[in-house]
Amino acid sequence: MDQEKPLCQYKDPENYNCSCEANESGLCFWHDPSTDKKGPEIKQALEEYAKSGGLLRGISLKRANLKEIDLVNHNKKTGYDFSYADLYRADLEGAHLFNITFDHASLMKTDLRYANLNCASLQQANLLGVRWSHSKVENLRIGKKLRQEYLAHQALKEKNITQAHDYFEQAEEIYRDLRKHAEREGIFAMAGEFIQKELTMRRMQLPKFSTKRLTSKVIDLFCGYGEAPVRIIGISILIIICCAFIYAMTGLNYQGSIQTFDSSASLTDNFSLYLSCLYYSVVTFTTLGYGDFTPVGVSRTVAAVEAFTGSFTIALFVVVFVKKMTR
Repeated sequence: MDQEKPLCQYKDPENYNCSCEANESGLCFWHDPSTDKKGPEIKQALEEYAKSGGLLRGISLKRANLKEIDLVNHNKKTGYDFSYADLYRADLEGAHLFNITFDHASLMKTDLRYANLNCASLQQANLLGVRWSHSKVENLRIGKKLRQEYLAHQALKEKNITQAHDYFEQAEEIYRDLRKHAEREGIFAMAGEFIQKELTMRRMQLPKFSTKRLTSKVIDLFCGYGEAPVRIIGISILIIICCAFIYAMTGLNYQGSIQTFDSSASLTDNFSLYLSCLYYSVVTFTTLGYGDFTPVGVSRTVAAVEAFTGSFTIALFVVVFVKKMTR
């Protein structure tokens, strides 16, 4: 009786198994990292393997010559799944990779010049050193965080500051490369997202309680590093509402009478007072200054701070909005 041929022992973290015949290493040709895949015949072999339904997840394609390969899953809603694959220094120049999945894959120093990556998924992939020049990246999905970000935050939890800073630096480099490429391709919405992440990664490398890091955080909160003008409107409304509450508590002078919250007054009267304070807060924030209400006591300090903040915030909104719209 013929001896049953052993199957590939590859099993990825999501419990996908390969059913191909194993070689001496216990892995099949595609999942064995020790097999040489640099030859020109590997391109056609991989295309045929993909079309035959072979397990593409976790395959090892280090330094493989895959120039202009067609890995589009034609007439199917989902593309080929190369999750956990190793494509370190693989040559994918001019490759057709529409709707492909590279989640958790290693694309370190992979050549993706002129490749079609529209609608591709690269979530949790290692994108350090990827060559993006002239590649198509519309609707590219890289997830909320890069792999290096997760590793950096994990290192912070373990109190390994040096390792965390190294991962943050790698993440900054990846976001910078993606941002520059998106700008060259004219995908400015994507470029805006990447520059926010790039500057966030740079901030995370600064000393925790330093002035530079605090300033960077404030800028991020106020306007998302110049990419979120709507955030300025939200903060402005919050400042106006908070200052109105302070005016209601500390009092305003209206026609010689001090207007302030009174616990013995009705809810309607106090609410009417708050609306008046809200009106004064808007006038102060926008520096209109009609003069029908005047601050007294502590309200003067609050009004001065609000007026200064309002002038600065309005100017900031104009700059950010114009930058966003003209780009």
